[in-house]
Amino acid sequence: MRKIKMRCPWVMLCIIGQVLFAGHADAQTGKILVFCKTAGFHHNSIEQGIHAIQQLGSTHGVSVDSTVDAGKFTDAMLKQYDAVVFLSTTGDVLDDAQQEAFERYIQAGGGFVGVHAATDCEYDWPWFGKLVGAYFAGHPAPQEALLEVVNRDFPATEPLPAQWRRKDEWYKFRKRPEDVHVLINLDETSYDPGEQGMGNPHPISWYHAYDGGRAFYTGLGHTEESFSEPLFLQHLWGGITYAMGR
Repeated sequence: MRKIKMRCPWVMLCIIGQVLFAGHADAQTGKILVFCKTAGFHHNSIEQGIHAIQQLGSTHGVSVDSTVDAGKFTDAMLKQYDAVVFLSTTGDVLDDAQQEAFERYIQAGGGFVGVHAATDCEYDWPWFGKLVGAYFAGHPAPQEALLEVVNRDFPATEPLPAQWRRKDEWYKFRKRPEDVHVLINLDETSYDPGEQGMGNPHPISWYHAYDGGRAFYTGLGHTEESFSEPLFLQHLWGGITYAMGR
């Protein structure tokens, strides 16, 4: 009996430790880079996006750097980040050497997150097109539409309702993404796409493993209001968490 009593404090400490660890499973550590260079259209929501991601990082114990400097895309610089977020980047934002460094980063197990206009970027870099999943082709005026969450077994969609109605700028893509896991489809019967429709299904968010790394894309996030919208922020952070390998 005395032997059991002597062991009890250690058993209790182990149990308490496990509970505390489980309770702080969300207290992540890590570092991400938000890249927001634009060589084409510049979204006014980028500033709000940076601030929102920094706040999310602070909440979850993740350091967040942001830059418009493509010179950060070197092997030495990129290797310190768990994921790189292309936040509404547009046009040709990286030169050949920077592109090669980013390819090596992904091939070494890095993570990529594309937000909204990240598909309106690097049209002459086929590797990037496969990483992000699709290229932008146009959009109607911002309006409310119905989103169909087709996969809720994923960090970016788990907190979302099966049908999610919200206002944004809805992208049409040159073609539907291939070899990806679609998370959300846009119901084209729920809004007026004009000449910028793709027909159904119309994927608007997806993820996939690619060339040794992880990639997540969401077409949401055009409006400034998006980055103060709780459900969108949970969607975005879930995608970042996946890209970080968590």
